[in-house]
Amino acid sequence: MSSTIINILVNSIHSHLTALFKSWSGAEPTTINALPGSGSSRRYFRMAGHGHTAMGVHNPIKKENLAFLAFTRHFLKHGLNVPEIYAEDLVHDVYLISDLGNRTLFSLLESGNGHKSFTPEIIDYYKLVLRELISFQIIAGSDMDYSFCYPKKSFDKQAMLWDLNYFKYYFLRFADTNYDEQNLECDFSTLADFLLKADSRFFQYRDFQSRNILIFNDKPYFIDYQGGRRGALQYDMASLLFQAKAEMPVDVREELLHFYMDELQKHIHYDMADFEDLFNGYVLIRLLQVLGAYGLRGLIEHKPHFLQSIPYAIANIDWFIRQKKLAVSLPELMSALERLVENKTYRMLPAADNTLTVRINSFAYKNGIPADYTGNGGGFVFDCRALPNPGKFDEYRFVAGTEMPVILFMQEKEEVKKFLDHVYVLVDQAVEDYQAKGFMNLQVNFGCTGGQHRSVYCAEQLWNHLTTEYKMNFSLTHTEQANWILTNPMLQHGAPPQNENRPQ
Repeated sequence: MSSTIINILVNSIHSHLTALFKSWSGAEPTTINALPGSGSSRRYFRMAGHGHTAMGVHNPIKKENLAFLAFTRHFLKHGLNVPEIYAEDLVHDVYLISDLGNRTLFSLLESGNGHKSFTPEIIDYYKLVLRELISFQIIAGSDMDYSFCYPKKSFDKQAMLWDLNYFKYYFLRFADTNYDEQNLECDFSTLADFLLKADSRFFQYRDFQSRNILIFNDKPYFIDYQGGRRGALQYDMASLLFQAKAEMPVDVREELLHFYMDELQKHIHYDMADFEDLFNGYVLIRLLQVLGAYGLRGLIEHKPHFLQSIPYAIANIDWFIRQKKLAVSLPELMSALERLVENKTYRMLPAADNTLTVRINSFAYKNGIPADYTGNGGGFVFDCRALPNPGKFDEYRFVAGTEMPVILFMQEKEEVKKFLDHVYVLVDQAVEDYQAKGFMNLQVNFGCTGGQHRSVYCAEQLWNHLTTEYKMNFSLTHTEQANWILTNPMLQHGAPPQNENRPQ
């Protein structure tokens, strides 16, 4: 139990990265420092030793690794500024790339007073970035091998509906916003059909935003394009100009949009009015996809960074619906968005603090124990497989551990109550000790066979217990839930893959 078990996976990753670093440089690294994680399954490690430095990457999604490496080689062939690939071990899901530092385009915006500063120098950086974007989209995109794209080769109607349902299932429903299901689905289809009018023969970077643009030797370098696919030009512009926390002023957006359109005319001919009409549609779908990501990582998993981003995203939605620039009628969607922006709950920015964070996870043993990447190495793993299993009964098979039938089933079992009572004693003791010592992170994992019923129920109960008893930060993640929705036709349709790109 606890730290020894949890650290097995972390130590394994370190071991594979160390071996790869040694095979590349001739010596083992003297330091391996984990970088803070975000919303994806990728983990980054800054590695150094004997005059060599590299960024070590671990990603359990094998097809995403193949996409990143294939795209990187292709972009390097075209002279684009992306990381070099030093070494790879795809059997163990690790690879080494050049370390381009920590300075991002987003970090240049920080003025130190909580507001973003778009100085002439910053705007010049953005214009340089836009010229490079065209190279990615048109020049490199012209001979791209799109067979490596994951999870989709193109931003087609199915992919668009994934994004729209991502917003519906992971934000709109959790935000207690009323809407007519059928009418909303009709609007989603109408929007997707409208977006498909755009020329979609280009490379779509997919998560083209300022956190994914590093400034190295005073030049922009580009990362996190593994979700790229064939698509329309407008999407990446919407991603950059409407990045939630960048808070780009309207006049700067207009200046950069028209700069991009002028530069684009040097490569292809298009109707400017049509381009701008479609751009507004792609702005909307990007804004909704972003809110879906913030809903999953913030409202559901309670990750502070994503919760703090929600008010910025709502402000973008508010501005968009007030402009009324959309060239297609979406009455149910617009009505739902108007109710959403009127809800003051999501306009308030949660305050960040430095208190203890307890991360609670449910998982399936067949897919492994969630690793602790915080560097703390402490915590618990509780095995729920000895508890009564509602999944063995037909009436509960397609009902998650968060839903009332399973909750009632588990509440009736005395052995479940005894199990949780012991859990509370152990975790409470650790929480109080960690708080007294000033520790920042504690991880608690609940595992069962499928990660859908018993582990989910127990994780939820611990969440309820701790949030009642203690004041600190919490994160609750059910690692199997989104995949379960996708693979069970008895459940709601339309939810997107959980490993889709997550904007910052």
